[in-house]
Amino acid sequence: MKALVVALVLTLATTTAAAGETKLGTGVSLKKATPIGALIDKPADFLGKPIRVDGVATAVCEEMGCWMAVASGDDPKGKTVRLKVEDGVIKFPVTAKGRNVSAEGIFEKIAATDEHAKEAAGEHGKHDAGASKKYQIKATGAVIR
Repeated sequence: MKALVVALVLTLATTTAAAGETKLGTGVSLKKATPIGALIDKPADFLGKPIRVDGVATAVCEEMGCWMAVASGDDPKGKTVRLKVEDGVIKFPVTAKGRNVSAEGIFEKIAATDEHAKEAAGEHGKHDAGASKKYQIKATGAVIR
């Protein structure tokens, strides 16, 4: 009986802890996060490598949920890195804005096109996407808390 009560308490505790999280794609498996500041300061050091970032979602694509901007949790109004997912594979919910995010994927350089610049200006508004205009994380998974 005692073992049953302990098992029930542990099950409820685990369920409650996980209830506030939303796992997208493959989730997050890398143990160590790369500071967003390091990505912005020395992007060449991370190109083509799998990385994890932890921070606060500052903007989300409102039409397709295909990208999210994430800032360091220490400086949520600071520079951001853009997470981009394959359209239709993962959809970042607009409700993620302002919430804590852990995400992982491959850090890559992107070609800035006029179309990309218009999208960034229109959807970010006054939001400064910083390094996200030249680099992004091709995200394979995320956890929103």
